[in-house]
Amino acid sequence: MFGILRPCARHSCPSVHEAWRAHLCGLCLTLRDRHGQLARTATNYDGLVLSVLTEAQTGVRPGASRRTAGPCALRGFRPAEVVPSADRGARLAAVVSLALAAEKIRDHAADGDGIAGRRVRGAPLRAAAASWTSAARRGGEAIGFDTAVLTEVAGRQALLEASAGCTLLGLTEPTETAAAAAFAHTAVLAGRPGNAESLREAGRLFGRLAHVLDAVEDLAEDRARGAFNPLDATGTSPDEARRVCEEALHGLRLAVADLDLEERHLVEALLCGETRRAVTRTFGAPPPATRPHGPARPHHLAAPAARHTESPGITCTAVAGVTTFVTCGLYRPPWSPYRQAPWTDRCFCDGCDCPDCSGCCDCCSGDGCCGDGCSCGDGCCCDCGA
Repeated sequence: MFGILRPCARHSCPSVHEAWRAHLCGLCLTLRDRHGQLARTATNYDGLVLSVLTEAQTGVRPGASRRTAGPCALRGFRPAEVVPSADRGARLAAVVSLALAAEKIRDHAADGDGIAGRRVRGAPLRAAAASWTSAARRGGEAIGFDTAVLTEVAGRQALLEASAGCTLLGLTEPTETAAAAAFAHTAVLAGRPGNAESLREAGRLFGRLAHVLDAVEDLAEDRARGAFNPLDATGTSPDEARRVCEEALHGLRLAVADLDLEERHLVEALLCGETRRAVTRTFGAPPPATRPHGPARPHHLAAPAARHTESPGITCTAVAGVTTFVTCGLYRPPWSPYRQAPWTDRCFCDGCDCPDCSGCCDCCSGDGCCGDGCSCGDGCCCDCGA
């Protein structure tokens, strides 16, 4: 799983986290039901926001359209109420997740990175990417979405990276365009054409955020490998990158506020609150005025720690991946940066990578965070982390 939207049970209202998990598990099972077990590995934290947006516009109350899923290791072997795989929002999220995962594999193959870049051992992975691209195209056609805007991202990105004098916002444009198209299509699925433009703007800014945050997180590794990074290529400092992200956050909040939604809470928690947390997680908290030495540097901007650098090989990698999945992340192989991390950071079921969960949102404390008392489970209005 990958993406910047990762709500934590420790700072989210219980109803928000439960609703988010219903969409996350629904996306995973939609990928399985429509595209096979392997496709579940394409589950994308950010892709599920398309399912959330579609449901928020339809007027169907969250929880009214759910099915019971069986026990899963990632839920501590507990059943759960999830979005059904026939839901059009879940199908759009699955299509986008498959297309993005396929493009990511192809990008790694083109750069010669990891297993995907190996001529022989990477062949099955590249074949899976080709299959996922075809499946995404068929799935998109069934719901009226053209996946070409997604599959063309890598090609357009490569051309921009090869051109001289491109700006940071110029480099993020393909990602912005793809995200804008996917966001806007939720209005089509929900029958809310009046939301299309605001959703397009929200998607554009969300795509910009995701691209810049990914560049910042990869900066140290890209420098070590001599690989392309948008920040170095455009001479953008981390401080300037943060300014770009802050402006995108502001615009995203305005675009979300302009949407005509039947249920706003989960949408705002993800697109306003969790995007803010993603920026803080990536850059670190702004320095308090009283702190003499400023904040600790985020791990990706600090000097890299010594790591296990020996190539584990495809067999060891596969076995380690299965073991990590079965143990919900408690086991991590020797080459994993999380090998020595506390179990709360390793476990998928309990992991929390918030900069600080203390006092993020005590929305059920009865102190009247909504003005007249909070009613979690029925549209809690506290602005968790936003």
